[in-house]
Amino acid sequence: MDAKLEMEQYLAEIRKQVCSRCIDRPPGGPPCAPLGKVCAVEFALPLFVKAIHDVGDRGTIDPYIDSLRRQVCSQCSRQEPDGFCLLRVEKACSLDYLFPFVVQAVETVDQRRSQAAMQTSV
Repeated sequence: MDAKLEMEQYLAEIRKQVCSRCIDRPPGGPPCAPLGKVCAVEFALPLFVKAIHDVGDRGTIDPYIDSLRRQVCSQCSRQEPDGFCLLRVEKACSLDYLFPFVVQAVETVDQRRSQAAMQTSV
């Protein structure tokens, strides 16, 4: 499958499951970028998907959060070199409460693809 199409499927599911819960979403969003709000998930979607897929143990959210911090937060302009997050000082980073929903959305797409692959191989 085309990588761009894959990311579009993830983004569509995230918009369905996650964006309605975002307190930073501007009126009329998503998409938020055309409305002047830079959305970390829209901006760095491949990093989010990779951080989720790199987790082997899917029993709790903790490994996902560790992977998020390593792969996504480390790229954030609000992250200090020592790992200190400026957003958490100013206000809560929306990813703190949204990331579990992002994980769920990505896994929903992955399950849908897995089921479709099983049906075509039968």
